[in-house]
Amino acid sequence: MTESPPFVPTPLPPPDGRRRVLVLHTGGTIGMVASPGGYRPAAGFPERLRSALQATGSHGLPAFDVLELDPIDSAELRPSDWTAMARALVDYWERYDGFVLLHGTDTMAWSASALSFLLRGLDKPVIFTGSQIPMGQARSDGLANVESALLLAAMPELREVGLCFGRRLLRGNRARKLATAQFDAFDSPNALPLAELGIDIHLHRDRLWTRTEPRRFAVPAFDDEAVAVLALHPGVSGGAVDALVGQPRVRGLVLHSYGAGNVPANDRGFMAALGRAAARGVVLVNVTQCLHGSVQQGVYATGSALGALGAVPAGDMTPEAAFAKLHVLLASTADADAVRRGMGESWCGEMGA
Repeated sequence: MTESPPFVPTPLPPPDGRRRVLVLHTGGTIGMVASPGGYRPAAGFPERLRSALQATGSHGLPAFDVLELDPIDSAELRPSDWTAMARALVDYWERYDGFVLLHGTDTMAWSASALSFLLRGLDKPVIFTGSQIPMGQARSDGLANVESALLLAAMPELREVGLCFGRRLLRGNRARKLATAQFDAFDSPNALPLAELGIDIHLHRDRLWTRTEPRRFAVPAFDDEAVAVLALHPGVSGGAVDALVGQPRVRGLVLHSYGAGNVPANDRGFMAALGRAAARGVVLVNVTQCLHGSVQQGVYATGSALGALGAVPAGDMTPEAAFAKLHVLLASTADADAVRRGMGESWCGEMGA
């Protein structure tokens, strides 16, 4: 994905007082077309989207422009692609009342999390959406998701990064993709939805992010290899840790631990490998493999062993949010202690109190 190209607005009707939204098309199923090898990204989606909305009637929708970044299958996403998304938003922030990012579902939760950390102090809605079926195919959920996202992006009450999919609006850094073949593909296991989308849009105002702070927008250069991930399993070895963190560019390791944050603390080889990583300055972050609940690192001795190594308990943060936040911090500072402190703070609702 390349950085934002020169912007040429799609023609709009004369100004009529409607709020204005910028749609960024980054790729994903919604804009794909069929090919002999399966669905693939295709250029020209802005025109197809506008034609589809005009065909169904766009009364009540905000005015919108569409900017197409280099569209990709989101399975190809790399952390460095977040820079292009963030830069486009920052470049056009003052021109629009809200933003919609069209994104593939496979890695949407990672990108929504990352953008929430890159756009701290935002004062407008940024809504991610996409589809399970390409927009040009029968029974596609794409157009309905886009219409809902456009309406949400025009709501001044929303001042955070959200993920709109199916019948719900979720906080972006709390969302996870939990279904491969259902229209309600996303959920936020440890946080209630921000809105329900039925005949009406029911916004839960008491759940919205209301903290006000100065804008702290950042567009750092990401090192795609800075963060490694290790999912624990019975028999996991110290060699697996060494193989991951032995790469010189790895500066952070997200451990997907058992239960409340437990690891095989009696496995000396495994713990010694983690100790070597910590001594080298690798920041260890502890997230639970469980969908519900949080890391409580001191409840069991097997979790306390990680605390002795300086591992940061991620509370009820999703693995996607922990990965993205660690990347953002490592791209922003070389101070490992500052990274650890940042991982332990709730910046924009990514973890519970």
